[in-house]
Amino acid sequence: MTTRAGTSVPTPESNRVPTPETVHRPAPWVRTRLRASPLAAVLMAALAFVTVFLAAAFPRVADRGADAALRDFVSQKGLNPTSLQTTSKTRDYDNAAELDRVQQQVTEKVGQQLTLSRPGLAHGTRALGDRGMGNPGYARISDANAPMLSLLYLHDLASRATLTDGTWPTPGTVGGPLPIVISKQAAQTIHIKLGDVIDNGVEGSGAQRNTVVVGLYRINDPQDPFWEDLGCPARACLNAAPQHEHWMTSGFVDGDSLAAMARWGSNAENFWRLPVDPASLRADRLDRTRNAISSFLTGPGATELIGATGRADLHSVSGLADILTRADERYQAALPLSTIGPAGVAGVATVVLCLAAALTTDRRAGEIRLLRARGGSRTGVLLRLIGEGAATVLPAAALATALAVVLLPTPRWGQSVLAALAAALLALLAFPARAALLWSRRKAVGGRRRLVGELAVLVVTAAAVAEVRRRGVGTGGGLDPLLVAAPLLLAVTGGLLLARIEPVAVGWLARLAGRGRGLIGFLGLARAARDSSGRRKPSVLPLLALLIAVTTTGFGATVLDTVDHVRTRAARIATGGDIGVSLPDYATLPESFATAAAALPGVRASTGAWVEPKARFVGVDQDYTDAYLVVVDPAAYAEIARTVGVGEFDPAKLAAPGGRDTPVPALFSRDLAKRLAAGPAEVRTPNGNGLRTTVAGIISATPALPDPGKPFVVVAADPAWERLPDVKRINKWFAVGDVDPEQVRSTLRDNGGGQPSGIARLIAEDAAAAGKATHGMPAGYTVHSSREAAAALADDPLQHAAGRLFWYAAAAGAGFALLAVLLTLFRAAPERTAVLARLRTMGLRPRQGLALILTEALPQTLAAVLGGGLTALAAVTLLGGAFDISTLVGARVGDVITPTLVPVLLPTAGLALLVALAVAAETLIAGRRQIATELRAGEQA
Repeated sequence: MTTRAGTSVPTPESNRVPTPETVHRPAPWVRTRLRASPLAAVLMAALAFVTVFLAAAFPRVADRGADAALRDFVSQKGLNPTSLQTTSKTRDYDNAAELDRVQQQVTEKVGQQLTLSRPGLAHGTRALGDRGMGNPGYARISDANAPMLSLLYLHDLASRATLTDGTWPTPGTVGGPLPIVISKQAAQTIHIKLGDVIDNGVEGSGAQRNTVVVGLYRINDPQDPFWEDLGCPARACLNAAPQHEHWMTSGFVDGDSLAAMARWGSNAENFWRLPVDPASLRADRLDRTRNAISSFLTGPGATELIGATGRADLHSVSGLADILTRADERYQAALPLSTIGPAGVAGVATVVLCLAAALTTDRRAGEIRLLRARGGSRTGVLLRLIGEGAATVLPAAALATALAVVLLPTPRWGQSVLAALAAALLALLAFPARAALLWSRRKAVGGRRRLVGELAVLVVTAAAVAEVRRRGVGTGGGLDPLLVAAPLLLAVTGGLLLARIEPVAVGWLARLAGRGRGLIGFLGLARAARDSSGRRKPSVLPLLALLIAVTTTGFGATVLDTVDHVRTRAARIATGGDIGVSLPDYATLPESFATAAAALPGVRASTGAWVEPKARFVGVDQDYTDAYLVVVDPAAYAEIARTVGVGEFDPAKLAAPGGRDTPVPALFSRDLAKRLAAGPAEVRTPNGNGLRTTVAGIISATPALPDPGKPFVVVAADPAWERLPDVKRINKWFAVGDVDPEQVRSTLRDNGGGQPSGIARLIAEDAAAAGKATHGMPAGYTVHSSREAAAALADDPLQHAAGRLFWYAAAAGAGFALLAVLLTLFRAAPERTAVLARLRTMGLRPRQGLALILTEALPQTLAAVLGGGLTALAAVTLLGGAFDISTLVGARVGDVITPTLVPVLLPTAGLALLVALAVAAETLIAGRRQIATELRAGEQA
């Protein structure tokens, strides 16, 4: 500013002292909150990590188990049933080069849709007619039956066999014998020599069929599945058909002798075997694989093969489609058990996350209300809470998902990622959603809203259970939602009901304890009653977590226990007892074996039996029915029937009255019941002898014939042998008890089962040459053990995968339930420590303090465990009849799951003990805190 005199007058602005510019910058919310509560952030990240890892891992474990079970099931069927078998009639111009060309075309087309097992690929030509070898001096089992020869051409035979003598075959000359090679072992058995011209009979035109042996070979690996359905290339095989026993073997010709081989066999057929690699099969692509196979059999794929090869008569067959269908049915049947456990874990984990959110909300309720009071909007506060959670939850979730993918590799990742995403979102949004409830207007806990919600859950549970009982579960077409919903809904309903009952029961116990002289019990129960009534939040969620864990674990354990018992019973039924011996038709067990076997350790009851499969039941009308005749000792057989649970009867009913002319009491199958109403019947043996019978009882099955598929008659041995001397033989033996099958085999070898002769010896030698286990006894002499049969039924990867997944889930569910209890204990620890400190100043001893805390904490735990056990039994009762356990058993059975105390009691008691130990440990840790410090900190309760 300038005056008239020209002097300058300073303005107020020019008199101001410069100061640095200050701008208010709020502290970053997420960083500030994480620094304020680092332990809470770490614990939340750990909880999210474990939850997301399990959510991502369980689908991958299930996928790996399903794939392994599918591949094992297919592999067990052998190479040929799981291959695409393509054939075509042999033409005059066919040779090795033509067959190789077709093989290349077929392999290329099929390999585009199916992964083939290269080591099992085979192609060649087989003569369709076998011919006898009429040379004098060749080995014959009987004079009328000459050894038989089949001819084949096999591509690349020299790579799988080693030439021991002579040369590989060459193309035959016109009119001369056809050059062949045979195995050296077969030549030694049949007495064929190198250079022999084999007389194979004459053709229809009268021309002689001859072959000449130009070489002998040895198969490099006779047990290689490659040789399946390729005749008898490694040795001389025995055809043991009654009255037609003969030796047979295979010979191989040169690839340029196919037309001559077709004339030798009256016809020939080219074949190309394309085995599908079981390792490439996936449970989620069964439909795609079946469609591809069906296409090559009768669809567009078959047309493409014909067009590519130029052979109009090309035809393909395969049993793999049916095998995959059975595998899918087995998977669907085992799906219930595989789903129960993970579903229970999902329920418990959800409750634990909600519990953690509720506890965090209670701890920070004042802070959240203050933010709103200072002008924060709901959206802004929620976004801050979500951002705070994202900093801890999302990195842990990403790490957990990646770890599950790396540790459990499987081609499928969609379900795993979706489950992990759902778990991560739940962990992220549980706390903000709970915080939002602070601003809503809530009614009283016991008001109409709670009652309506509980009734709605009850109605939905009843509807789900009714639907499951009506149509069953695991009916195919993927996972049945009711399978997941029904057991969980039962657990939730049980939890809500228990939440209503527990406060009343604990309050009644508190009043009862108040009448006594002790203070600890009354004070602990009074505080527990206050917690159960909802005066300290939250109270229902830990109860619900424990109850879901116990219910699902108890239900699944009951399923597995039932499967084990039913499998043992099915093995017993199939065996006819705990141990059994069966013989071929031509053999008889000596009396010495029955006596020695009955004296073996562990035998509780045993009997020899004669089972005649060719008997006839003749009614009053003289019309006959083919039936089995079973001749047994009544007392021992009745004990076996009672133990096995099949065809039980009173042995006194088979006691025959005196006199050879009186009818013999007999047990009849239900098939014959109607015909018995017309009058007495007679049973006739193949020799024509008859046995007049009278009805002693009607049974549906009998241990000697648990599933005969044909009518049967059971009579006592003494009267039957008196009237029919031709049946005084033993061809079966049964026993019950803890018997070692190896001791029975040893006894059988020492008493008539170890010195076969004639055809029996040849059958045994042939079985041994084929690599079949005979335990040192001739073929047909078999010792059956229910223990071994049950082990064989249980040796199924599908069963193991389902059971293993369930127990993994049970352990995870127990861990989450324990975590729910620990979260509640840690949240109440400051108040409880203050109470202990205050009571210690009044003379409370440390031991009494521990008893007080246990009395306060355990009622809810015990109520949840007991309620969970009862709910599990109720779930088994309501839902057990809907489950088909045949696949898990390994045999077709009609048993249903019934309530059993032990499988429910064991996990229930184990979880209760685990929770009690956790409560005691937490209390002892809290008890070490300094009482004076707690009192100076101010009263917290």
